Amino acid sequence: MAVAERRRGRGGGGAARRAERSAVSFETARYIERNIPNFEILTEEALDIIETNAETVLEEIGVNFVENPAALERWREAGADIDGERVRIPRGLARQLCKTAPASYTQHARNPERTVVIGGKNLVLAPVYGPPFVRDTLGGRRYATMEDFRKFVKLGYMSRWLHHSGGTVCEPTDIAVNKRHLDMLHAHMTLSDKPFMGSVTEPSRAQDSVEMCEILFGKDFVQENTVMTSLININSPMTFDDVMMGALEVYAKNNQACIISPFIVGGAMAPVSVAGTLTQVLAEVLAGIAYSQLIRPGAPVIMGAFVTSIDMNSGAPTFGTPEAAHITYGAGQLARRLGLPYRSAGSFCGSKLPDAQAAYETSNSLNMGLLAGVNFMLHSCGWLEGGLVSSFEKFVMDADQLGTLHHLAKGVSIDENAQAMDAIREVGPGGHYLGCDHTQMNFKSAFWKSDLLDYKPFETWEDEGARDTQALAALRVEKMLNDYQQPALDPGIAQALSEYIARKKAEAPDSFM
Repeated sequence: MAVAERRRGRGGGGAARRAERSAVSFETARYIERNIPNFEILTEEALDIIETNAETVLEEIGVNFVENPAALERWREAGADIDGERVRIPRGLARQLCKTAPASYTQHARNPERTVVIGGKNLVLAPVYGPPFVRDTLGGRRYATMEDFRKFVKLGYMSRWLHHSGGTVCEPTDIAVNKRHLDMLHAHMTLSDKPFMGSVTEPSRAQDSVEMCEILFGKDFVQENTVMTSLININSPMTFDDVMMGALEVYAKNNQACIISPFIVGGAMAPVSVAGTLTQVLAEVLAGIAYSQLIRPGAPVIMGAFVTSIDMNSGAPTFGTPEAAHITYGAGQLARRLGLPYRSAGSFCGSKLPDAQAAYETSNSLNMGLLAGVNFMLHSCGWLEGGLVSSFEKFVMDADQLGTLHHLAKGVSIDENAQAMDAIREVGPGGHYLGCDHTQMNFKSAFWKSDLLDYKPFETWEDEGARDTQALAALRVEKMLNDYQQPALDPGIAQALSEYIARKKAEAPDSFM
């Protein structure tokens, strides 16, 4: 039975159908299916060396599973050597366990037209994740609120080139820490119909995420299908804490996908060399993905690699650098050799404003992700100030540029129409192509068109206020929010979600710790 049919069967069906017929549907491009080759920077010999060294790290040095006796016991039963909280994994064991993880999986959206397939040659784009601050041209830099969060979800829903609503697009500091996950999930579920992420800040919050999805999709559907992809960070170097692992355990047990991702700042949490960092990244993801398969063989996972380097003078992270590119390309090759989906890259920059530095660093990072074979790109739009800030203007600037990734990924067509021989014959020497039949037939779809950037003549641009890109982006944010219309949701499901949230909030006092 289709997802929509399952929803209608639980109440409010007539009203929901009427709402669906009257609702405005905003176009979202299908997830990217690459028709271009991946850029492979490492030789087979280099890959063999890194893989061998990663196995040595697991066997001789090991990884820590902190404050998680159950995880230690699972590893002991699997054949690992346990010394306190240190887990040493015999050579080949982690790789063997990883073989049950699927090479790709489907994440269902409540609107089936927005469902995505993660893996293979596909690329799914999701927005910025995690910043405690937001910035816009009116309010400047400030702590994020729930209202800011809702605006970002609406912008994500309205953005044509985004395939995914994401997770913590900003951290709403005006809601209690132990309850804000409920409001964030509710926003993703009701203000958008794209796929979304669950909470990972505490295992009970991951369980709440599963239970809210069971209301939205149906309990049986959730157990049989993946409806969330959530981020599990490793505390690099080589430490797996009980909070993140607890969330992983909940999601894996319930057949929900997790990105197993080291958080690497080269020179601080990993060696300064590319090969050394790749060795540590591979060791960490092998251990993390293997553990997910100890929980539930076949649980969907993504191999992640969040990598940046450090400015050795200030200690600040840097973005869009050649070293980060080398690591991202190499990690993509390692992921493909493991037969796993790959997460990396994004709209990374260290700039405080959506300025030239932000544009340079972001374009380097986005194009790197496309060529590296990334399958799930978190932070693809909105990232500012090293991930501390979600910027409204940069969100729409980046989201606009994601359209170039779609068009680059198509590759070069060589069919009869693309060869354009009739046009070349028609125009001949000294002519022009503006009026020829081939141009008239193809001009609407021949070139990617920005919805934001200014290509007007100087005089027109000056008459309209000589606006820079940030000013144009502020106007676009305003227009998109004004044009927003909430996607229809079965009233019975909407009521059940509201009642669940009210009950969960009433069960415990607010905590801001």
